[in-house]
Amino acid sequence: MPKPIRAALGSLLAMAILAPVHASPVAVARVHAGALPIDAHLDLPDTFDPGRADASGQGQFSLAQARQGGLKGAVIAVFVPQGDDSPAAQAAATAGALRKHTIIDALASSYPDRAARALTPTDFRRIAKSGRLAVIESVVNGGAFVRDADDVDPWVRRGVRVFGFVHAGHNALADSSRPALVRGEGVSRWGGLSPAGKRVLARLNQLGVLVDVSQLSDAAFADVLALSTAPVVATHSDLRSLVDNTRNLTDAQLDALKAKGGVIAINAFSAYLRPRDPAFAQRIVALQQEFGIADGKATLPPEKAAEYDRRYHALRAEEPRASVKDLVDAVDHAVRRIGIDHVALSSDFNHGGGIVGWEDESQAQAVTAELVRRGYKPTAIAKLWSGNFLRVWQAAEARRTTPR
Repeated sequence: MPKPIRAALGSLLAMAILAPVHASPVAVARVHAGALPIDAHLDLPDTFDPGRADASGQGQFSLAQARQGGLKGAVIAVFVPQGDDSPAAQAAATAGALRKHTIIDALASSYPDRAARALTPTDFRRIAKSGRLAVIESVVNGGAFVRDADDVDPWVRRGVRVFGFVHAGHNALADSSRPALVRGEGVSRWGGLSPAGKRVLARLNQLGVLVDVSQLSDAAFADVLALSTAPVVATHSDLRSLVDNTRNLTDAQLDALKAKGGVIAINAFSAYLRPRDPAFAQRIVALQQEFGIADGKATLPPEKAAEYDRRYHALRAEEPRASVKDLVDAVDHAVRRIGIDHVALSSDFNHGGGIVGWEDESQAQAVTAELVRRGYKPTAIAKLWSGNFLRVWQAAEARRTTPR
């Protein structure tokens, strides 16, 4: 079929999906429950106490908040920030990652009547049917503590089923979409994936782990899509056509993700959903100039880097915030571009996520309400909240060639 005809058919399909309607709160609640919502990416504070996980007050996620928001699954990240390449930094990162894994594991074991670990999509469905929250463990910034393929297997045995290579700053496995200015990093270290990153990717595919392309540089993203033997997911990404930031995916990357059979989870992170006001952007530039890192070449000592990080995030807290409307605007764009089968949803809670209307997990139904208002059918909403993520996870599982 010629490309213009395919595009026209895609637009007609999007129009059929997106016909504005009005629905009662009861009807919205029914649609939300039927969608079996999965938050495709969130974090837990380092201080999170699993023993108090059934009460609010420890950030944007708890079992109580998840239950109030109708959540059926949560992809919770083992995350540690990027350090340098010294053995001491690697040891500290590994220790931090193990602590976070212990917290995630205990979240389920402390409340067996409320939550359980999901190691497969089949597990998720069984746990959701039982009325509990399915806890799916992921890795973000794996290159901080996974240095080669041999390091992958222990994390998979611990229960990791989704793996992302980078965060802010290049590491041993790949280039990041956000080089660390405070470390004086250039745009690229490896030109994409490192040799070790390619070996890690191959091992992840062999073990049936779902590969996460969020945070990767454009070149590293292209490497993963070219080399992966299974479809991949972007668990917490937004759209560069709407907000011009290297952290977001371009329309061409969306097309490539679709061609691979993959999924993008549109992320409730305000700065990547709402274009930055020019006057506010200038305040960020002024802060960078004050610390001498505006050109991306200077390296700050640890104390100055910590001070910059503190002031940067304090400034960001004053920035006007995106809303659920902005989130669904991004969903609309992605659906029109690559179709309803390739889009999902995530919050990035406890790591910068949270928008007006979806401030914490208890408010997840507000996203469904906006989707319903815009005319998304229950079957489409179910794909966005869980169906598409489960499909791509199952596809990675199906291509597993090595026993775990």
